[in-house]
Amino acid sequence: MGILSGYKMVEFAGIGPAPMAAMLLSDMGAEILRIDRIEDPNLGIQTDFKYDLLTRGRRSIAIDLKHPKSTEAVLKLIGQSDALIEGFRPGVMERLGLGPDVCLERNSRLIYGRMTGWGQDGPLAKSAGHDINYIALTGVLHSIGCLNGPPVLPLNLVGDFGGGGVYLALGIVSGLLGVKRMGVGQVIDSAMIDGASSLMTDAFGLYAAGQWTDERGENILDGGAPYYNVYETLDGKYIAIGSIEPKFYKELLRLLGKDKQGLPSQNDRRGWAILAEQLRAIFQTKTRGEWCELLEGTEVCFAPVLSMKEVPNHPHHKKRETFKKVSGIVQPAPTPRFQNTPSSIQGPPAKPGEHTKEALSDWGFSVAELKELQNCGAIRIDS
Repeated sequence: MGILSGYKMVEFAGIGPAPMAAMLLSDMGAEILRIDRIEDPNLGIQTDFKYDLLTRGRRSIAIDLKHPKSTEAVLKLIGQSDALIEGFRPGVMERLGLGPDVCLERNSRLIYGRMTGWGQDGPLAKSAGHDINYIALTGVLHSIGCLNGPPVLPLNLVGDFGGGGVYLALGIVSGLLGVKRMGVGQVIDSAMIDGASSLMTDAFGLYAAGQWTDERGENILDGGAPYYNVYETLDGKYIAIGSIEPKFYKELLRLLGKDKQGLPSQNDRRGWAILAEQLRAIFQTKTRGEWCELLEGTEVCFAPVLSMKEVPNHPHHKKRETFKKVSGIVQPAPTPRFQNTPSSIQGPPAKPGEHTKEALSDWGFSVAELKELQNCGAIRIDS
């Protein structure tokens, strides 16, 4: 029984950050009912729904949200819910008759979670966008990459998932705590541009203090420092070194046999190019495996750079069971870890509309109501 066991939520189908938030909450035990489209539900990301891992752990119902009979049916679900998750552009839920005012009138304790890229207001609020655009406008994209090179895309981890999904999940859980204290729900405006900006807080502090330049590849954490970087090995693979603290850097030099040589001071930026060249030459003398034997588990702050194929088989991940196999698919396990109420993957991804009949029945819809909604085309029940 996860920490959120007993909470019921409604999720409106989407891609990226909103499903990520719902996955996190589901892994923690919440019962989440996902409302998928009644028409072709393929959102252009997956060809087989079993691989859409962000939708794991939830039952799916198929509803035509534009059908006049659907509004009251969805409001019946919302009336029983502790939280709602939607990721449409601003104004869409209002046009569907499911905006915050309507939903909170039906259920005053509801936490209404809204996930957008640009936020609910502002000049760009109704513009199209993706992770790359949000992180471009926050300083994140400008800050990642090599000296004199172009910005490097950090997958869609910073905008969609870190700045979006994780912040929305935090907002919903915080909102639920607020309901216990204040007795009323509220709207959460979770924007990826806000979350990505928040993730840059430490960097902005360093920049204000004059410890961070506005050019990528010149700073301690962006590949500028030779002691915090990745290096190619003899076999064409890579290792990651993070020897920031002086004691860790000292141990790195000792294990590399460089501690007695007259090298530039660790934080003398004028000597970083010399240090980097020496480290590059050293690390190319052994294979990645040989460097693991020498440096892994030491105070150097070392790790091999693993591929997705390699990651689940690393001894540390295997010991901690960081990855699980569900329905034959290896995937990251729930996190964070709770001592007394462990999280779990409640089930594999559902085919959109797979549970329309059983889920709506469980949520209080009678046989007659289901038949009426099906006959008028408001819902789809797969035989």
